[in-house]
Amino acid sequence: MEKFVIHGGAPLSGTVIPAGNKNGALPILAAAVLTEDEVIVRNVPRIKDTGSMLAILEGMGVRVQWLNDHDVSLRADGLDDGCVQVDREHAERIRASFLLAGPLLARFGRAVMPPPGGDVIGRRRLDPHLDAFKALGATYVPGRDIDLRADGGLRAGDVFMDEPSVMATENALLAAARTPGTTVIGNAACEPHVQDLARMLVKMGADISGIGSNVMTVTGRADLHGCDHTIGPDHIEIGSFMALAGVTGGEMRIKDTYPDDLRMIRLAFERLGLHSDLDGDDVVVPGGQDLVVARDLGEHKIKVQDGPWPAFPADLTSIVLALATQCEGSVLIHEWMFENRMIFTDKLVLMGADIVLCDPHRAIVTGRSQLRGERVESPDIRAGMAMLIAALCADGTSEIGNIRQIDRGYERIDERLRELGARIERVATEPQPAIHA
Repeated sequence: MEKFVIHGGAPLSGTVIPAGNKNGALPILAAAVLTEDEVIVRNVPRIKDTGSMLAILEGMGVRVQWLNDHDVSLRADGLDDGCVQVDREHAERIRASFLLAGPLLARFGRAVMPPPGGDVIGRRRLDPHLDAFKALGATYVPGRDIDLRADGGLRAGDVFMDEPSVMATENALLAAARTPGTTVIGNAACEPHVQDLARMLVKMGADISGIGSNVMTVTGRADLHGCDHTIGPDHIEIGSFMALAGVTGGEMRIKDTYPDDLRMIRLAFERLGLHSDLDGDDVVVPGGQDLVVARDLGEHKIKVQDGPWPAFPADLTSIVLALATQCEGSVLIHEWMFENRMIFTDKLVLMGADIVLCDPHRAIVTGRSQLRGERVESPDIRAGMAMLIAALCADGTSEIGNIRQIDRGYERIDERLRELGARIERVATEPQPAIHA
């Protein structure tokens, strides 16, 4: 086990090259199962979650070869219908393991899926996935594992999501791409990583219209071919670095972003007083900003609320909470999607933040608070980054445990932060002795 030891108070300044989108990489890697041809995926973030997905694929028989630090070749020509059961131990590490259900069903007519793992941020339903597969002609038997079957193959159909679930939309896209005929996916999620997956499937031979909207029409093929695809930059990581620059007062340039993916993020941060500029495709956060929360017309308290794209991303709710502690004024943060996402705020309160948790979905943050170093544990990826943000602007020394959670979503974060001037070290923790009664 390891922990981070952080000495706060140093401004973070410099240039950042964002990693590939974590949430885009996972379904894109799963898409390699759809074809026997070689698939080359570039700009893959080297994080624990992508490592877990590649381990699952290798366990199924996919040939995986790293071409360099961030480009990987995958070939699933050795798979047969005996490979339809996903390994339970690996599946329990990441929720994205369930993204293999769509490719396996489409190619082999069966998928046996253990319950997926992932962050415990609230109830994360599998029903939209199962409803989508049912609309494409599959049946399932619930049990310890979910046994999905499509005897005779899937058939194109009309899929309507009861909620715009990102992963369910991706599973429907993966299944429909290798199902001959036209499938319409309604109330679809349209986040940047969903769009990226759709563009890759087009390269593999599917015809997809409506990319970027909540209605996508997929004309699938019985056989898909290989492709060479580059994953786009991670807008969640970009937002995290913008917040880091803001709370520490440094000037930061974030290179080669997709500016359209950042419109709502930049708008919400601007309302908290964090200004950013675009220089071509680079985002520049000026240093030494005085962060003051805006007020709505009539001097009403502002609200930052997440929601389906293009609303503010749910994965940045924890980040904006940490940012708000360093902004003069009061803001309501409304996380309506996941009921456990904001439970970690007690750790920010321990560090000196003024946060009132109104209920599982709403918190009022009043700043500017002078935070102090403390010992805390990371319960999930984004809460871990929020605590890193808090620790880097706090007085004194902080220790963050359970950093494997942060490593699941942020590549070499300690090394990259040190390059920006952070005083952070990764330290091995000593095993705790057993307590005997």
